[in-house]
Amino acid sequence: MTRGIFLAGNESPLFMAAAAEAEKRVEKYAAANIYSAAIPGKQTAPNSSKRIPLSWNPGSSISARTLILSAENWLGQINDALLICLPPAMFKPAESLVPADIETHVNTQIKGWFFLIRELAIYFRARGSGTIALAVPETVSGGGESLSDFFGGSAAASFRALGQELLSGSAAEPFHVLGFTAAEAGQEKEFASWFFKIIDEGSRKNSGKWHKFSKFGFFK
Repeated sequence: MTRGIFLAGNESPLFMAAAAEAEKRVEKYAAANIYSAAIPGKQTAPNSSKRIPLSWNPGSSISARTLILSAENWLGQINDALLICLPPAMFKPAESLVPADIETHVNTQIKGWFFLIRELAIYFRARGSGTIALAVPETVSGGGESLSDFFGGSAAASFRALGQELLSGSAAEPFHVLGFTAAEAGQEKEFASWFFKIIDEGSRKNSGKWHKFSKFGFFK
């Protein structure tokens, strides 16, 4: 049976770079995107015959379960699940934040990851193998803005904290958990190629910790 690769996350240059790496490895891969209508800047991935787009409502625990079942049905099995967190920024004064937008953001950019990671842990524990890989930039927003980014930074911080707990408890799991970070923007292709190579190795020694990408491709 062929390798099953599942990608989930924000449609972004990093997501598209990871998708391109997946296409080098398999004939088909499954992908699900997060997009909050409250936050502008949606990017659309180019059409690909290898990509199986799956529907996902991140704010629903039932949708997360259905998503994993759909990915398994399309792929036959899920071997590697790669979760990419690059939440869009929203620069605006605190007093102008709209309550409905805040709720939408929390549901799509924060709560959804908890639901999805829970379902993946259940799935891989039952299979007795697999990999959950988490990728997130060290910094989400660029500097120099006069207004705070209330959305992007908070969502990324939540994802990193969730990832750290998952990594910390991974020694007792039958599946691998890997975390990847990068400090510099504009190197998405190199970053994606690098972390896929580590995933491909399937080495237990790489599990349970964050790997930091540099322009030289080294990790710490």
